[in-house]
Amino acid sequence: MSIATLILGQSGTGKSTSLRNLNPNDVLLIQSIRKPLPFRSKEWKPLTSEGGSIYVSDNSEQIIKVMKKCTRPIIILDDMQYIMANEYMRRAQETGFSKFTEIGKKTWDIFNTASQLEDNKRVYILSHTDENDQGKTKIKTIGKMLDEKITLEGMVTVCMQTAVINDQYVFMTRNNGNNTVKTPIDMFSDEHIPNDLNAVDQAICNFYEIN
Repeated sequence: MSIATLILGQSGTGKSTSLRNLNPNDVLLIQSIRKPLPFRSKEWKPLTSEGGSIYVSDNSEQIIKVMKKCTRPIIILDDMQYIMANEYMRRAQETGFSKFTEIGKKTWDIFNTASQLEDNKRVYILSHTDENDQGKTKIKTIGKMLDEKITLEGMVTVCMQTAVINDQYVFMTRNNGNNTVKTPIDMFSDEHIPNDLNAVDQAICNFYEIN
């Protein structure tokens, strides 16, 4: 089975920047919103039949289809929350709760797919955070179904969150009681690590003995 990982954080705290040290030839980057990468990225080009790494879509069915066809070892889904939010805005004039149920189901389908691809493939889902009534940060969603019935963080083994500490952009690897961070025992020795997704991928490969 594939390994799905969540990277959560507020806008501007280093989620997309963490891609900077990855080899784009090893990556399919799915952007829910077309936007420039926040680092020098001339080698990151749109996906075509001849190559490239970046595919732009916020259509969940199409994203799942592309994920299943991908032969590269790493898939990154950037700005997951906009897959939900964009569909909600397109259907904003619809009345009733059926749209929330459908958006929730499509999100669940993406998470399921991320964990059911071929062995040793790694899928990184980057998304914004939200704060609940108890002050706990979690993945930002649309509607209550995903929070009350599913809990998306429960569908992955590794969930990290960005932080900016003393002007350093880092990933949090341990739960502080007010977030949904979790990583396997002994995968990371430090509570905070550099926001380097390549280093995270190497740690995951080492832990699960992926060549």
